[in-house]
Amino acid sequence: MIELASEEGNRQSKSKLEIMWTHSARTLIFSLAMTLALVGCSGGAKQAESTTGTSAGTATTGSGSEGTPKKDKLKITVIAKSNNNPVFQSARVGAEAAAKELSESTKCTITIDWRTPDTEDGQLQAQRIAQAVNEGTDAILISCSDASKVKGAIDEAVDKGVPVMTFDSDAPDSKRFAFYGADDAECGKQVLDELAKLNGGKGNIAILAGNQNAPNLQKRVQGVKDAANAFPNIKIVDTFYHVESPQDATSAVMNAMNANPQIDGWAMIGGWPLFAPSLLKDLDPAKVKIVAVDALPAELPYVDRGLAPVLLAQPTYNWGYKSVGIIVDKLVLGKEVSAINKMDLQRVSKENLKEWAKQLKDWGFTDVDAKFLQ
Repeated sequence: MIELASEEGNRQSKSKLEIMWTHSARTLIFSLAMTLALVGCSGGAKQAESTTGTSAGTATTGSGSEGTPKKDKLKITVIAKSNNNPVFQSARVGAEAAAKELSESTKCTITIDWRTPDTEDGQLQAQRIAQAVNEGTDAILISCSDASKVKGAIDEAVDKGVPVMTFDSDAPDSKRFAFYGADDAECGKQVLDELAKLNGGKGNIAILAGNQNAPNLQKRVQGVKDAANAFPNIKIVDTFYHVESPQDATSAVMNAMNANPQIDGWAMIGGWPLFAPSLLKDLDPAKVKIVAVDALPAELPYVDRGLAPVLLAQPTYNWGYKSVGIIVDKLVLGKEVSAINKMDLQRVSKENLKEWAKQLKDWGFTDVDAKFLQ
């Protein structure tokens, strides 16, 4: 059902002895190096964007040919934005599922080291990157709350031989070797286009935007604004930022509605307030329409009742599942991977609500309302 992202190609692993010599010296001692193969191999490869390697003490095995495991242990530290945001809990489920499956198929013991802050804090993320490196992690997977605050820590980790991958929210100027996530500008455009269809190409639209410093959300906001230029009868009332929790997001929506009662549409570039039921009581679907990114179980009643007729679902489970697969392809199987790995959004409406609910259940979500599964 879910395919791990991987690319063809590989680089053979180098022996520890080889790393200590110049290119010409390696040629001279090739025969000796073969007799010392028991010294072992170091995993990792060097790509155009970053230098990667393994942390001290990580066991490695195999010849490094594509599909042949180069390691027998791999610890991946995952640092999402916030434990309070349900989308990242689904990413954790996906990461742990991938680790279990790939441990069996590759015979490499893969563990997930979850170090996500309770609330968004770019500086704390940077500290946890450094801590993980010092404690011997083999790879880091991060969704960046503030790229400017984590870039230095990412680069230092890579310089110390710990490869870093990003998901959801990128740090493109860092030494990370790959990113997995949506095209954020296109995501914002899709939100506005869907809302324009619902409102007949007119109306007073508010943008709900989460963390103002998150680079992925900045791009989504701009995508909404750019798309609105194609609709002369749509006015963007304002952009509302907030702490990324259901409670704070709900408060931001209601405060905006009280101050701007003319708002008749919400372009939500994240589904934060829909993770709680409050807006189902506070907003009238006959007067206000919502289009939001994400479609987790708690959000499905908003589709069912018509307040959010369209949700653009990020397969957030795949943030963990596919990202772990990409890391394993690179570090365990010795394959080359793409620097940018695009995740497509899935449109969820009443027409396919039950199908989507079943997909969520298949991904391991236990809080899907039974009525959406019948």
